Amino acid sequence: MLLHSLNSLEHLETSHSVYTRHVYTSRLPNNTASVTPTTDMASEGGSVRLPETLDDALVARLPPAAFYIPDFISVEEEANILRKIAEAPKPRWKQLTHRRLQTWPSDLVQNKLIDAPLPPWLESPIVPRILSLTRAHLDSDADADAAASSGNIFSESPHQRPNHVLINEYPPGYTRVGSLPSPSSMLIVMQQDGPAYHPVVCTVSLGASLCLNLYRSKEDGALDPEPAWRILQEPRSLLITTDSLYTDYLHGIADIEEDVDLSVETVANWDLLRSPDIFTGGRNVRGTRTSLTYRDVMKVTKLGSKFSLLGMPRR
Repeated sequence: MLLHSLNSLEHLETSHSVYTRHVYTSRLPNNTASVTPTTDMASEGGSVRLPETLDDALVARLPPAAFYIPDFISVEEEANILRKIAEAPKPRWKQLTHRRLQTWPSDLVQNKLIDAPLPPWLESPIVPRILSLTRAHLDSDADADAAASSGNIFSESPHQRPNHVLINEYPPGYTRVGSLPSPSSMLIVMQQDGPAYHPVVCTVSLGASLCLNLYRSKEDGALDPEPAWRILQEPRSLLITTDSLYTDYLHGIADIEEDVDLSVETVANWDLLRSPDIFTGGRNVRGTRTSLTYRDVMKVTKLGSKFSLLGMPRR
């Protein structure tokens, strides 16, 4: 199991897009329908369906606040990003236990990011699309405070946009035949670099589905080994975590080949899934899943300050 602190994690081109309004029907536990307006973006390689506001994507069963959008990018966009990731120079990859990662535009040095733009394929269409998501419905009589609270999720961050991306590639895990992994086979990694980031994490999933487990502490301060909640992340989806969910909880990805016991009772975002019928058997056989984690690093330094950050004299 890979376990991290949530606070450590991981130009919209409209010339060829057509916007229409339609009704999105989500599946609820009692099989009733919830009608939520969305924005449908017709594009090559599949459709992108964005909620009218983030309120419509709220994962209501989780602590404040998480949002899930299943059709955030198209099939064509997913394929293009995966191709660009594969084409990256080998030195870009950092091999870790159970996964490998790329960091864009660079690693942090003393919790600071050297000022540099993201590559175009990580910028568009994802960043403008994230920034297009507002928090609440506004009417024409809304006051200034209401207008401010309805801004996008990065409207209060230092740079008002994400400036850093981690790319993590998770291959399917390995389990012992006939049993789940024993505690001794779990890897727990605790990181405390969260203060470097504004407390908003946007994760785009590519390639395959998997379950993200959320953990909380017991009254005595020890970590409860049983997940408090599970979030099923589908390919091309966006998961946003903010507020106390970002600061107070841990998350883990079990090192297994198959997610089991999936249902409306056990998956927190079941009613927001694109294709819950795929998982009605309660199982998800994992493939290789890649995640893009977008955040805003609060402290940025110019390239000329790089040497001082590294403790080297400037000439």
